[in-house]
Amino acid sequence: MLLELAAANAAFAVIKETIANGGDIMSAGQHIFKFFDSKSEISKKASGSGSESEAFFALEQIKQHEIQIKEIFIYQGRPGLWDEWLSFQVEARKTREAVACAIVLKKRKRIRAIKDVLTGITVFLLGVTGIGAVALLVWIVVTKGGQ
Repeated sequence: MLLELAAANAAFAVIKETIANGGDIMSAGQHIFKFFDSKSEISKKASGSGSESEAFFALEQIKQHEIQIKEIFIYQGRPGLWDEWLSFQVEARKTREAVACAIVLKKRKRIRAIKDVLTGITVFLLGVTGIGAVALLVWIVVTKGGQ
């Protein structure tokens, strides 16, 4: 979690510096994405983390930075940019979740297909073995029965 927090802090520092040097929000776009990606990773790790206090303070620091980024969007960007950014984030998250779900489904289908093939091979081998056993018994009965 510390690595993600460091990445978020570094991205935030670049965003602030870009705006302070007269750049616009578009100039800091790549770092805005890094900041919010790091925020997402911190949130994921915080839910499964053993250190609640570390997670709490990391998320609190991220919230403070996010408030400042929101102000930058509102005052440095065009009207409605923050709302559009939030909508974009929601759609991007939905897309990522859909892709992840599709990957999981594809893996499950592949595993199911492998299991089906192995089951088919097993049934075939058991069938051949059963037929072989019956043929062996018939052969024994025919050869021993004639004596």
